Amino acid sequence: MKATSTFGGDMKRVEARAPVRLDLAGGWTDVPPYTHEVGGEVVNVAINIHAHASLEIDDDGHLSVNYGCDAPVGSGLGTTGAINVALMAAINGVDNAEEAAYQFEALLGNTGGRQDQWAAKHGGFNHLMFIGDSVEEMPFDPPRSARFWLHKHLIVANTGIPHVSGDLHDAIWEKYAAKDEGVIGGLMTIRLAARKMSQGLDQDRRDLVVEALRDVCKGVDALDMSLHDPFREVVNPLVENKDVVAWKALGAGGGGCVALLTGPERQNSVISACEEANWDVLDWDYDNDGLVINAT
Repeated sequence: MKATSTFGGDMKRVEARAPVRLDLAGGWTDVPPYTHEVGGEVVNVAINIHAHASLEIDDDGHLSVNYGCDAPVGSGLGTTGAINVALMAAINGVDNAEEAAYQFEALLGNTGGRQDQWAAKHGGFNHLMFIGDSVEEMPFDPPRSARFWLHKHLIVANTGIPHVSGDLHDAIWEKYAAKDEGVIGGLMTIRLAARKMSQGLDQDRRDLVVEALRDVCKGVDALDMSLHDPFREVVNPLVENKDVVAWKALGAGGGGCVALLTGPERQNSVISACEEANWDVLDWDYDNDGLVINAT
């Protein structure tokens, strides 16, 4: 996108970069009205795939703004949130860029939550509490052994199946408003899984990480089985063969990326199955920097 207007001043260029994230547990519970009625809890980690935004003013006072992301929108990695954090930072600086990005999306009718923007701003591992419109950052610093194990065993694959997360959210929150027991129970299962995920990573309790991912999968299925349906044909045989010990859709589901936690020394078989399905296996690593901005 490029927008042009005219105002005075010397030539100036601002570049901003923000990472996308892997939502490990708790996603969906960071979304109003759940945050106001119950309170949400999420564990996620920023990765080295980035959104970019730039703002430039030329010698004639013309302003141009450009933005984009290294991952496609609809991949389930929080790309829209990361793009908007980078964009808000390019326009108005780092301070409060995460909340500004969320409010910008709300103006556009987005019904999502705040976890994507906070991961994009802060980077690294995040354990976040969502109470009303407030976000509380919980102390969270998994040991090196847990980080190494997760990076080694968590395969992230993009199915290439596009989805619109806002449409998926709308359908679920309509059920929630109607007091659908499956949705209410599923959301609580997902919320409690975040606490278990945090404990598992903090204490390098790999059994708890596996349990948490399995709980998330059960909770999402309770929301709507269709959210995981695009993945089952490939994933179910891997689970039955114990190549995959736990898995979940990334983002809202219904397509995009999936996270597959492999059993010991099963990475190659899982990667092969993904490639046979024409899924793109991502070469990911942690991003500990979060939002980075440069001005010249």
